[in-house]
Amino acid sequence: MTSLSYLASSDVLDARTPMLVAAASDAARARAARGLEEAGWRTVGMAIDGALDRLALQAAASGLWIELEAGGGEDGGSSDALDRLLVYANHEAAAGRMPTIVAAPPAMIDPVSARLDAAHTQLLIDPDPVERATALALLQATLARPATLHDIAHEPASRRLKQLSDEVGRIAATLARLSSDPETVPKTIERPVSPSGDAPAVRGEVVRDVIRARRLRARFFDEELFADPAWDMLLDLLQAEIAQHRVPVSSLCIAAAVPATTALRWIKTMTDNGLFNRRADPHDGRRVFIELAPAASLAMRRYVAELGSNVAA
Repeated sequence: MTSLSYLASSDVLDARTPMLVAAASDAARARAARGLEEAGWRTVGMAIDGALDRLALQAAASGLWIELEAGGGEDGGSSDALDRLLVYANHEAAAGRMPTIVAAPPAMIDPVSARLDAAHTQLLIDPDPVERATALALLQATLARPATLHDIAHEPASRRLKQLSDEVGRIAATLARLSSDPETVPKTIERPVSPSGDAPAVRGEVVRDVIRARRLRARFFDEELFADPAWDMLLDLLQAEIAQHRVPVSSLCIAAAVPATTALRWIKTMTDNGLFNRRADPHDGRRVFIELAPAASLAMRRYVAELGSNVAA
């Protein structure tokens, strides 16, 4: 079985191009660096305040790891400094120049996800060693693809990326928690024949009954047997749409009923596939809402309407 030494011996890592680590405190910086260096990366640490100036002086880097923590730290930097850093990192990742990983506490899901939506950015929530290793494997696969950093938007998820994720899972022996990897979702998703057609009337009570029925299973079976974050989020967003409620990212993660990091990957995949839309909160720039795209809303309403008619029959 291949070990993590594979990552340390890859061509990308042999070049000793560093992973930049911006952290909210000395302790957070040490925590991030320890995991990176154990996997064979050379790290360059910096405080969040002044990180943009440090990045401007950096000739090259394999990527950026931002380690945040609840309450911050003495060198954790201001929220403005963090916002600027996240906006910069998101822009660089979108341009294919600097893949970015952010590790954050649950309380920071909304402000961080509001700034981080580009391809090749990852948001980890209270990550354990397995999740950290998985994120590094995904980033490593990005770096290993020829010309990826110059033409990343035109390449689908590679088979090698999935193999690396599986490899880390076998090493850790606990990657089953993340087995519902959104990268395995088919890219071609069946849409309604006429997305602009009339949506059938759907009562919120029916949707709530479906959600309650799904949750009822946890009383009798292990909840992990039925983990289906995509469906749970679709139902939650439909219920919110009918009630005319807005759903922030953090709330949708809870509705997904899986670890927050997994839920965030699914939200990103569903958005990339045109099922979810991101909408900025007009009153708070540090938060975005997730809503069903029109075609997804129509499909869900037709499903619930047909479900109701079949049950009634």
